[in-house]
Formats: sequence, structure tokens, C-alpha cells
Amino acid sequence: MNTLIRVVTFCGALSWAVVVGAEEFSPFQPLPPQPPIPADNALSDDKVQLGRQLYFDRRLSFNQGLSCNSCHDLMAGGADNRAAVSKGDVGRAAARSAPTLWNVAYQTVYFWDGRAASLEAALAEHLTSPTEMAMPDDKALVERLSGAYSDQFERVFKKQGEFNYQNITRALASYIRTLVTTGSRFDRYLQGDGSAIPMQAKQGYQRFIDVGCASCHFWVNLSGPVPGLAFQMGEGFYELFPNYPGTEEEGRYALAEDLGRYYITQDDKDRRMWRVPVLRNIALTAPYFHNGAVPTLDEAVRVMAITQLGVKLTAGEVEDIVEFLKTLSGEFPPQPLPRLP
Repeated sequence: MNTLIRVVTFCGALSWAVVVGAEEFSPFQPLPPQPPIPADNALSDDKVQLGRQLYFDRRLSFNQGLSCNSCHDLMAGGADNRAAVSKGDVGRAAARSAPTLWNVAYQTVYFWDGRAASLEAALAEHLTSPTEMAMPDDKALVERLSGAYSDQFERVFKKQGEFNYQNITRALASYIRTLVTTGSRFDRYLQGDGSAIPMQAKQGYQRFIDVGCASCHFWVNLSGPVPGLAFQMGEGFYELFPNYPGTEEEGRYALAEDLGRYYITQDDKDRRMWRVPVLRNIALTAPYFHNGAVPTLDEAVRVMAITQLGVKLTAGEVEDIVEFLKTLSGEFPPQPLPRLP
């Protein structure tokens, strides 16, 4: 596969194209209104409503102390802003920061290390993880919820099967696929509304590209990849982090202690390789990085420039990029709390 990145400035407006074979793609695209839907888990209103109930139901955790929303708070950017890493239902701390679930369904792999190839697979692991919901196994969860939910599951899934663990993850995934924040100021700018973002944000957008941030953060979720570049579900898009080891920032924030994808593959080339994170709504999802060590967006931008790109930004350049990143916040659809069975 022949890939070419073409950058052209014309009359002060940036044009940046990725050429894959004979096709050319603009690397920045407005967020589509709906993410990809797998053939074996079609969306329906009833299934989404069932998934919403499960998402907010604390009975999905061992001690019935946590719901999915406890660590992926939809009213707080879809992440966990209470601490660097979340504590699970039995009090054990997670190894990594809880990422946002808004727009997560546009990803091609899940978890920081990309070990799950689908949203359903990721949810199946979350529910029985000892540092998260801590259910001992799938049968225990099905047994607990059967009295409350079995009739509803039979109505929703019909011929697809009875009330079982797989359908629990399917319902949850269907709801999460509706967590989409379109209509950001940046999207409107991409669609031709030059007044949608202020001049400082435009300067930050240009700086974002010039410095090299856009070499990893692009496409609809600003997490890569474009079609033709590992775009298929389950393939993932990974980058080495930190790319410039030995900096003061690396030591201060313990950025290189976790070896990332290496723990999954045991392949030396995957040491400190990470799935490129989503930047949409990034202004609302502090703290930052895989270990949640960086508390503010300004500091995250400064640290990323040094440790990943080898660039020391001025305070003004950091501020410009942050103003651009703020334009990535979309419109959050209301999420009414469901009545639980």
C-alpha cells in the first residue's frame, strides 16, 4: 500500500490530504451521526432502552455499589474526573484511567492497549474484571439479573436467544453506540462555517498540524486511522508513547512505567505502544493520559509536545492549541435516568 501525506497552504487556508493508493482523503472529517453498527447487533429503540437501564443499574457490580456510569459519568464528559484511576466495586484501583464513552463506538479497538476488537468484547471483560464491576463470572451476573430482566430480554432479542451474558453486552453496546456528540464548533468549521471557531482556535488548529499532533490525531474522532490505514474493526491504530524518553516530564508523571500493549502481545515491538486516544470532548475529560497523571489540558498539551514530538511550546502556543481543542466539544443529547425493573 502506497501512502502519501500532502500538505498545502493556499491563501492562508490549510489543506491536508492523505492519499492511499489512488484515493485521497481529508484527514479531518465531521463526526457522522451514527457509528458503525455490527451486523450481529442491529440497533433498535427497545434494545437501546434496555441497554440504558443496564448502564445505570448498580446490580451489575458484585457489591451492587457501582454502575457503568459511576466511572464513565455521562454528566462529566463520560470519564471519571474523581481521581487519576477509578476504584472498582471491591475497592481495587484500576491500572489505567477510565476513558470517555462518548463517541467511543467510532473506535476500531478498545481499552488503552487495544486488547478488545469490539465494543461487545470490551463490555464482557469490564463486567467480570476484579478492578471494575468484579462479578465472579458471567453466570453469576445472569443469575442476579434474571428475575428483573428476563422477560424484557426475551421481548427485545426474540429469536436471537434467551436472557444470557452475550445479550447483556449487546444491549449495553447498543446504548453506548447512541452516545454521540455531533455539532461541535470544529465540525461546523469543517462544513464551511468560517465563523464557527475564533481566530485563536484557528491559530491553534494550524499549530496542531504544524507541530505534528495531527500525525496521530486525525479522522472523525481525532484518533486515526483513515480508510485504508488499519481502518478495519479490530486492527487498531497504535503509537509509541513516550516517543522521546528520558525527559523530566516522563519521570514526573511516570509515563513510561506501564508497557502498554506489550502486556497483551509479549512482543518487544509493542513496548509502550498505545491506542491513540480520542480527542473529541477532550476539554471535559481530565485527568489525562493512560495513568491519569496530568490534571489539566494545558499541561497535557505541553507534556505531549515535549515527550511525543520533541517540541517545547511557548505558553502562547499551548494556549492556542487548547483553544482549538475546546472546539472539539460537541452537543450532548439528554440522557434521562431510566426506571429500573
